[in-house]
Amino acid sequence: MRLGLALGYWGRGPSADHVPLAQEAERLGYHSVWTAESWGSDAFTPLTWIAAHTERIRLGTAIAQMAARSPTTTAMHALTLDHLSGGRMMLGLGLSGPQVVEGWYGRPFPRSPLTATREYVDVVRQVLRREGPVELDGRFHSHPYRGADGTGLGKALKPITHPLRAELPVLLGAEGPKNIAQTTRIADGWLPLYWSPTRPQAYEASLADLPDGFLVAPMARAHVCDDVAEGLLPVKAMLGFYIGGMGHAARNFHADLMARMGFGEEARRIQRLFLEGRREEAVLAVPDAFADEISLVGPRERIAERLELWRKGPVTDLLVLSPDPHTLRVLAELNS
Repeated sequence: MRLGLALGYWGRGPSADHVPLAQEAERLGYHSVWTAESWGSDAFTPLTWIAAHTERIRLGTAIAQMAARSPTTTAMHALTLDHLSGGRMMLGLGLSGPQVVEGWYGRPFPRSPLTATREYVDVVRQVLRREGPVELDGRFHSHPYRGADGTGLGKALKPITHPLRAELPVLLGAEGPKNIAQTTRIADGWLPLYWSPTRPQAYEASLADLPDGFLVAPMARAHVCDDVAEGLLPVKAMLGFYIGGMGHAARNFHADLMARMGFGEEARRIQRLFLEGRREEAVLAVPDAFADEISLVGPRERIAERLELWRKGPVTDLLVLSPDPHTLRVLAELNS
């Protein structure tokens, strides 16, 4: 199991620690570093900055939101950064949810998300392989555009720039069972939002037939500390926000996932408290047990024991979310 560093997206502004953390991760032998986006900073610009200050570590987006860019634009970003970094790029993509897609990007959330995802990946692959002009008679991503509101003058094109790698890895952030199953068929890897090594049944059916070389790369917050309950507070804060605030009360993929993992009643309570404006209570309502099993928190010996559980399953890459260099070093030592 390889280690990656997950940096997430910016809060109020850029973090001065991201480049030093990426450099430290590279020095420690981490395989990859990953950036994200929500409705503030984008995923590609910070990754390009990190690429310029590192030499070997792989560079991934976890995740770049599909609604933010047309698939050809995303492919242009990926092939450009792949050239500039000497072939280190890994493209992680995700649909996000209706609140963000319609509220931030001002676009309709696809009524057939599986089809929209499949078409998006198809176009990205066509650009990267450059075997001919990009053509797709799609429901969501037609190339050339064939809508009634167009001119009808669109021409199928292939990229002027020759991609460095035709098979640049494409990973998908998927949460629903059907979406995960499709991911194993059309992508090179999967970026789970929550992964519990003690609940393999939550994903067992979707991962029944993994192809050779398929990447399973969950993100887990990690913190080497003496007080487990205190160390879990950032995990609970993240869960409270995602389950309570990152989705509509009637359609929240993160809450649905938590329910499938055995915490349905708790997920509904977190949602209710968050939507009532009782955010601190929503965070405290996150069960310690759930926060604990999807993270690596506690003394070194406890993390070493729990890390063994992560190694026993299908996880190929553990993306460590931690701003603490000491924690990064401990995990590198335990995973060596």
